[in-house]
Amino acid sequence: MPKISAVVITYNEERNIERCLTSLQQVADEIIVVDSFSKDRTEEICKTFNVKFHQRTWDDFSSAKNFGNEKAANDWILSLDADEALSDELKKNIREVKNKNATGNYKFNRLTNYCGKWIRHCGWYPDTKTRLFLRTQGDWEGTVHEKLIIKNNSPVHYLNGDILHYSYATAEEHIMKQYKYAEASAEQLYKSGAKANFFHVYIKPLIKFFRDYFFYLGFLDGAHGYIISKISASAVYIKYKRLSELQRSH
Repeated sequence: MPKISAVVITYNEERNIERCLTSLQQVADEIIVVDSFSKDRTEEICKTFNVKFHQRTWDDFSSAKNFGNEKAANDWILSLDADEALSDELKKNIREVKNKNATGNYKFNRLTNYCGKWIRHCGWYPDTKTRLFLRTQGDWEGTVHEKLIIKNNSPVHYLNGDILHYSYATAEEHIMKQYKYAEASAEQLYKSGAKANFFHVYIKPLIKFFRDYFFYLGFLDGAHGYIISKISASAVYIKYKRLSELQRSH
């Protein structure tokens, strides 16, 4: 039977990490935690589980995840973020794949919990992610929004079940994180030579709102769908506004 190494990166995740590690215990043969010197109880909680705990200075998401992959004893990697957990259906299907002595790369849907509500629209679901993969066939790339790159067009199979993503407890948390990502994305765009104009700053945010709220049926998620669509549109505005400011200052 093939063995699985689960890799989780953390920083101040005392609110989420116990749920994440508990869900992994039933499918992973080892759990590796890569921590960026958390200042809360993350390390203490992790060490109540049978995990291999590593600490390293933060640089970016991809580097942290690739570091964890390198520390894994097994070729099969299951990657989760600290604010994620496996649904019962997904755990069952991963165990079935193991019992059949299968190998390869697998993707699953991700279902997000936003301020206590499961969001099934706004472009947030199914949000399919490849998270179970052979270490020799996958590498993480990107600094702001990391992406798993599967090499040599290796096949990726689909498994039923959801990654349960416990994203934001409050809308204020969402706003703060989106602002941070927007600033970082603007810096990245500027370094790549991208330019912002009137369309990017003022029209693209409107397109983003109408797409998420109407085309992606965000209104079916009620008030939560409206809030998500509005904050996402604001993040687009902030990103390109910041990019235009960088253009003018250099």
